[in-house]
Amino acid sequence: MKHILALITIIIYSTVSSPLFAQQDKFIEDYLERLENSRKYLILVAEMMPEDNYNFGATPESLTFAQNLLHIGFAIDWHSQSLLGGRESREWKTDTIYKVADKSKKEMIATIDKTFDEAINLIKDFDTTELNDELDYFGLTRSKRQIFSLLADHITHHRGQMLVYLRLNGLVPPRYVLFQ
Repeated sequence: MKHILALITIIIYSTVSSPLFAQQDKFIEDYLERLENSRKYLILVAEMMPEDNYNFGATPESLTFAQNLLHIGFAIDWHSQSLLGGRESREWKTDTIYKVADKSKKEMIATIDKTFDEAINLIKDFDTTELNDELDYFGLTRSKRQIFSLLADHITHHRGQMLVYLRLNGLVPPRYVLFQ
């Protein structure tokens, strides 16, 4: 009787839990596709702007094209490696990886590409049982699932500014790529 009860418990658990785990795995799979598309589009945008215009900003208070690009990198690193991955956060004031300084256009694009690689590798191995874990996000309580969305929104926000900068410099941005 104990064996039959144990078998029934296993069957019920696997019937209920398999679809839940499959949905979570699908979430990560879909997110990785979106992140990869976002990377391709961002790099295309970064490549379009002539290096001479990387210091262009719409207003004196605005981030420049280059600063927007590396700010995206810093945010990708922070959201993925620190918030999702648990690594200690980089300090914006002392960080040199995501500061424009004397970096060339080629170096900045390589930095962004590497940052996307690191984020994608971390997310591929993300433990989906942590999606509902909560943490502090600028004084607000957010789940790790929400952090995925916040990261994607942040990339889109700053890339949108970069698209406007292309237009303000007489360039036609690349055609929008869906699902990013």
